[in-house]
Amino acid sequence: MSNEYNRYCIKIRTILGINPKTIHEELATALRLKVPSYPTVAEWAKCFREGREDVNDDPRSGRPVSELTDENIELVQEVINNDSHSTYDDIIAETSLSHGTIARIIHDCFKMKKITSRLVLHQLTDEQKQERVKFCRENLAKLRNGL
Repeated sequence: MSNEYNRYCIKIRTILGINPKTIHEELATALRLKVPSYPTVAEWAKCFREGREDVNDDPRSGRPVSELTDENIELVQEVINNDSHSTYDDIIAETSLSHGTIARIIHDCFKMKKITSRLVLHQLTDEQKQERVKFCRENLAKLRNGL
């Protein structure tokens, strides 16, 4: 059951003049484990008695839902540019951002993924692919010459 549904029940029972304790007991019987706490029921009943109509939460200030700000994105980009072998722990240490925020920035904003401890683009341009082939051939030639 959603909070909104529970609050409608509390609102209706409050309008009918039923006390919060009884409302809580009825909800507990109907919902079993998913019942709101008694203080929550009492608080909402009080609000409805005082004339509140809306059953939704009031908007609150506080921490933003997302930390995907331009500043944080640039900060992560700078760490990766300085060392493409940076681990998530390295980035966390330098930026103080959460693991989840860093993952969202890397995957959603940069379209990158981790391959053998190095961040690379999900999709390479033809020029980037050719550069990698060239680099691999050079390394293969060095390896064969060394044997």
